[in-house]
Amino acid sequence: MTRPRLLLDEMHAPALAVELVRRGHDVLAVAAEPEWRALSDDELFHRCAPGGAAPLAGRRVVTENVKDYRPLLLRAEESGLPTAGTLFTSSRRFPRSRRNPAPLIEALHAWLTRPDAARRPLEDWLDEAPNHATGRLRRS
Repeated sequence: MTRPRLLLDEMHAPALAVELVRRGHDVLAVAAEPEWRALSDDELFHRCAPGGAAPLAGRRVVTENVKDYRPLLLRAEESGLPTAGTLFTSSRRFPRSRRNPAPLIEALHAWLTRPDAARRPLEDWLDEAPNHATGRLRRS
């Protein structure tokens, strides 16, 4: 089975990608590459579609930017062309913090290790990571 590959949008620190790569995942960060930071959301989204430009092709975009990415996804789906997926996050659920990125890292790791991760809908939302000690969700 194909493992999902992610691209963290520019609001997410490259350190998140570094930690997820350390855990064995294929994750890149827009904020780590000046060339990618200069791209519009539309250009980035289309490069992530299957058949897009390497090394972004076939990646799901992880973003808080629902306002811009959801219409891009809907237009791409309506066109019938291959499209990148999105994994939406929320700054309310996962506040961006350089001091405590653990909740977002854990939630992304949990999503990436789901048995159905590669088959998730093109538009998906990130939930809290399960607390493995109790089986309950951790609240961020």
